[in-house]
Amino acid sequence: MFYLSFLFLLGMSGYSQTKDREYPIQPIPFTSVKVNDKFWAPRIKKNHEVTIPIALGHCYKTGRVDNFLFAAHTKEGKFCTEYPFDDTDIYKIIEGASYSLQTFPDKYLEARLDTLIDYIGKAQEPDGYLYTARTIDPAHPHPWAGMQRWVKESDLSHELYNSGHLFEAAVAHYQATGKRSLLDIAIKNADLLCRDFGPGKLDYEPGHQIVEMALVKLYRTTGRKQYLDLAKFFLDSRGKGTEYSQDNKKVVDQTEAVGHAVRATYMYSGMADVAAITGDEAYVHAIDKIWEDVVYDKLYITGGIGAAGGHEGFGPAYDLPNMAAYNETCASIGNVYWNYRLFLLHGDAKYYDVLERTLYNGLVSGVSVSGDRFFYDNPLQSLGQHSRKAWFGCACCPSNVCRFIPSLPGYMYAKNTTRIYTNLYVNSTATIDFKGSTVEVSQKTDYPWDGKINFVVNLAKSQNFEMALRIPGWAQNEPSPGNLYSFATKDNTAFTLTVNGKPATYQMDHGYAVIKRQWKKGDEISLVLPMPVRKVVANAKVEADHNKVALQRGPVVYCAEWPDYTNGGVLNLVLDKNASLTPDYKAELLGGVEVLEGSASQAKRSTNNKVELSAVPFKAIPYYAWANRGSGEMAVWLATEPDAARPSPAPTIASTSTITASHTTKTLLAINDQAEPKNSNDRDNLNYHWWPLKDTTQWVQYTFVKPEKVSSVKLYWFDDSPWGGCRVPESWKLLYLAADGKWKEVQNQNSYGVEKDKYNKVTFSPVQTGALKIEVKLPKEYAGGILEWSVE
Repeated sequence: MFYLSFLFLLGMSGYSQTKDREYPIQPIPFTSVKVNDKFWAPRIKKNHEVTIPIALGHCYKTGRVDNFLFAAHTKEGKFCTEYPFDDTDIYKIIEGASYSLQTFPDKYLEARLDTLIDYIGKAQEPDGYLYTARTIDPAHPHPWAGMQRWVKESDLSHELYNSGHLFEAAVAHYQATGKRSLLDIAIKNADLLCRDFGPGKLDYEPGHQIVEMALVKLYRTTGRKQYLDLAKFFLDSRGKGTEYSQDNKKVVDQTEAVGHAVRATYMYSGMADVAAITGDEAYVHAIDKIWEDVVYDKLYITGGIGAAGGHEGFGPAYDLPNMAAYNETCASIGNVYWNYRLFLLHGDAKYYDVLERTLYNGLVSGVSVSGDRFFYDNPLQSLGQHSRKAWFGCACCPSNVCRFIPSLPGYMYAKNTTRIYTNLYVNSTATIDFKGSTVEVSQKTDYPWDGKINFVVNLAKSQNFEMALRIPGWAQNEPSPGNLYSFATKDNTAFTLTVNGKPATYQMDHGYAVIKRQWKKGDEISLVLPMPVRKVVANAKVEADHNKVALQRGPVVYCAEWPDYTNGGVLNLVLDKNASLTPDYKAELLGGVEVLEGSASQAKRSTNNKVELSAVPFKAIPYYAWANRGSGEMAVWLATEPDAARPSPAPTIASTSTITASHTTKTLLAINDQAEPKNSNDRDNLNYHWWPLKDTTQWVQYTFVKPEKVSSVKLYWFDDSPWGGCRVPESWKLLYLAADGKWKEVQNQNSYGVEKDKYNKVTFSPVQTGALKIEVKLPKEYAGGILEWSVE
């Protein structure tokens, strides 16, 4: 094992150093930072011992490894997984394992990687093409791939996406082990891309971006400028397609974040990398404007991005639903990549404010405390329909977690010619090559639970330079850049900063407290960030959060979750605006967390439709830790007024019925939860749907507690157009269970309505029955669903 120590994460190291310009600020590689805290060190170790091994196991079980063997013709079989990009899960795991080997030398894991790399090399075609979804059976490739190479690249094939993750894995593996095995495979593939694409050649823009920043990594590692040129060519080729893949405009003309969030952040990261080397100011101007659009209008309080599930991407400004929030884990990782690069370009702490918010909330929520279960999407509210999964058919998120977690120490420090930046506060020791000598910086802190951070600076001889300590926006009464979020009340407690026990002389510069002095061995810096419990309010334009607050302490956002309440009710909580909340560290809970405790009320609707409040003890846990104790209600945004809560409803015939259906899912409970829809695509409301069972007849049944005399029903149909796959039904009918045990259609007095955005009421001749059933004929090209079904 050999260790390369210069700019590891961005691929800015290797056997052939480039001589172009670079980022004005340079990261300190994670191999130079040893983390030993209670928050990140256990996660990095668990990623090595649990997450990477189980992810590799799933790749074998699901056939992802077999696909390479089939392509190599060392084993007979057909492409046996679902997506043409399934190859990348292995690439990403190799990348993560390579990072992890730097911290935990592991001969067994290294040998497993060697075996996988051997399979990959044998699956590669002689000219460098590597895409098992075609190579296995060229006459019958994956339906997304097209009959010839590249022809569907701008749409669904993911051929260049696969190449991108291959390149990133290859650079990481080479830098971790010194072995060229995977790097040579990547170079062979990259050379093919250079032969096939470029001016006067193929002009297909990547359908799913990542090859752009991967080519830059490969360029930095090999010094082959054609890789950098091709990265820029791919970026400049955009502007011929749709918003979904950010192909609607030339990249330099884009000012808003649109389309698929992961594709977007990978592209913006690639633009930053190319701009850093080429000096392309138009690229920088574009991603700066897009960043403002995201952070000022489209960012969740958890740092998640991509509100809309239909296209896994950005919605309109301020459209931030909580229950339907998509916030893909991969998008949070992409958001970190992008903000990291913007910091390296500009040196402004605001990018790290966003990065840190995402890191401690919307990103780490994607993996369980146990390290073996995952979230694909990360909503801010749940009725219990969300649960962590061991794996996914589309497994991009678990494999992305594998590669991100071990790289975390590389985000802590950075430097330029005169300054060392401290960006993240983690108990650790960093060894920094600086101005021709070595500076060791050790941190002692219990962050994120405590705002006290002590540093010791050690160096062989005294030096004059600047130490720049990031003062988070949340410590300066700004939860997030812009006015999307604000604290309900100001806290005037200022941070304190001392050097060797005396008040430090410093200047604030773009969010950093900069101390310039002659540093000597053993100098001590003490930074104390105030960490009161803060209530956050959203901009009034965010309709989903009216009369609600979110809770934050330090960088950590909190949620209320069902196990902490006797009746499991959370969405009916009402928290007084002036409620006092106290933090308390629970070492035995969820891997060790700081909880918030106090008092609140729960709202309940009486039979006469009045809302009644009853006092309950209040507890909140860090958002990232939710759904580790099973499925149930959860909420980040908590009502401060009863009308903003979901009062527990009074019992009705429908709400007390047992629901059965032709298609059983966890969301059946949506049908009778008595939550009033705002429209047919109310994304803050739970829905039951039959996706993907289009062009079929489906049914849902209520079985009453006792026979009832009923004469009308109301149906509110779910329709998630234009992006989703559900529409109002083609037709439906209502049946009742007759005394003879047979189902009979009611004698309806008006038509069976199929209108959107309203209740469709049907009255009928009264019947005495113990059950009702609706039969629904779905449209030919779509599925359908129900938001609410009431009975009178």
